[in-house]
Amino acid sequence: MSDYEIEKLQKRVTSGGIGRREFLQAATALGFAASAPMLFSQAAYATPKKGGVYRVGLGGANTGDILDPADNGDTFMINMNQGAVRNALVEVNANGEALPELAESLEPTADAKKWVVKLRKGVTFHSGKSLDADDVIASLEHHRGEDSVSDAKSVAESMGKISKDGPNTVIFELESGNADFPFLLSDYHMLIGAADKSGKIDWAGGDGTGAYSVKSFEPGVRAELLRNPDYFKEGRGNFDEVKITAINDAAARMNAMVTGQVDAIARCDLKTAALLERKPGVDVLQTQGTKHFTYPMDVRSAPFDNNHVRMALKYGIDREAFVKTVLRGYGSLGNDHPISSAQNYHAADLPQRVYDLDKAKWHLAQAGLSSLDLEISASDAAFTGAVDATQLYAEQIKAAGINIQVNRASPDGYWNNVWMKVPWSASYWSGRPTADWMFTIGYKAGGNWTESQWNNARFEELLVAGRAELDESKRREIYIEMQTIIHNEGGSVIPCFANNVDAASSKLGRPEQLAGNWELDGSRSIERWWFT
Repeated sequence: MSDYEIEKLQKRVTSGGIGRREFLQAATALGFAASAPMLFSQAAYATPKKGGVYRVGLGGANTGDILDPADNGDTFMINMNQGAVRNALVEVNANGEALPELAESLEPTADAKKWVVKLRKGVTFHSGKSLDADDVIASLEHHRGEDSVSDAKSVAESMGKISKDGPNTVIFELESGNADFPFLLSDYHMLIGAADKSGKIDWAGGDGTGAYSVKSFEPGVRAELLRNPDYFKEGRGNFDEVKITAINDAAARMNAMVTGQVDAIARCDLKTAALLERKPGVDVLQTQGTKHFTYPMDVRSAPFDNNHVRMALKYGIDREAFVKTVLRGYGSLGNDHPISSAQNYHAADLPQRVYDLDKAKWHLAQAGLSSLDLEISASDAAFTGAVDATQLYAEQIKAAGINIQVNRASPDGYWNNVWMKVPWSASYWSGRPTADWMFTIGYKAGGNWTESQWNNARFEELLVAGRAELDESKRREIYIEMQTIIHNEGGSVIPCFANNVDAASSKLGRPEQLAGNWELDGSRSIERWWFT
């Protein structure tokens, strides 16, 4: 009976009926004196409240950042554009499920080749324009075509023919079935803008349907957002104002959190995260997801066109030391493929590759080499501590006769000027919710984000087959084979999967379970959190 009474009290807190003092007095009377503060916090955190200015410090900012989602690719713009100003047709929740966002429903045919998407009615842009099918089609077509330079071109082109059936229905006719199609519509590039009568979208204007409108935006420096009073999601978009500050240096972000300059940061400096945990009023948040670090090689360029060289580099990295030293234990071992143990279809029975200098030497000899000199570019824009981590890698592999010169690159413009522009570099992926999506965007031949420029005929065949396969056991077999191919022949060294480690003021309320697909609650803390 007492448990039932406590639940009733917590519901009164959630509804705003009683405050902390009244709750503690009542809970104590029921025999819950010791746990009463925790029980109150559980209820209070679950109660979204309006008001306050949310200050967040984010890395991954560049002076070349723009509001066009086709160009967004790192933390600052993802949190701002997808997490606050605009919406997609679908969002991914904390359980990794694809849920309708601007869509009201998504209905497939039996073969999953045709999808009928009904749009949510009554949604308006910040400009006052009502959302309709023309906005959706124009937004998605923006990523397609020969002239498209969108980072999501390969994903958009997999969506087939897009048409409308009236103002509130969009029809997708795919070339082959895709049971995971709703997840593609949640891509942070696939945001919906307001189309004009000619079918064009002024992305730079910042008009969106999101919880916040753009007050000001200085690329690579800061952004200020104002709450949208007409936001269509109840209980979301709770702050009166949001101030996002670009803080690319991890130590500087930590200092901003310690000194109270910001209320939350993404990507804690792992070297000092444990110290930050001890500071009163600060919560260090850790979520396991799909983020992984990579060292992609351009397999079109010698010596990376030789798979024995690639294998030597894979055996020459000490993954356990990498997780312990670089991640400070906040992660798990990678196995040279991009599907994490937290995901469906993970190849759990694939033998874990270990640090083995003898095998590295053997593969080098099979390539006709006794030694090898290489250069790799790294920047902490790739991941926190990337330069030091790559130096560690260079030391680990030296005894195999492989000498790696680590070139420190500038964080500003790293993704435009270094990544995929040099033969070998440090990189990271936040991952994607499904195996098909990760394979499509990062490994499909000719993809604009296929960072190793890899092309494997069997992999391409399986990619199409797995996407259309509705039998779960057969689909699992396909995805395990694909992981095995990447593991043995792919162009990336993937040493680890990294947990998201963020920090937030204890004055911030947030859902009990946080999304792990991106930092800061799926990059949606701006939309989902509130001040208690």
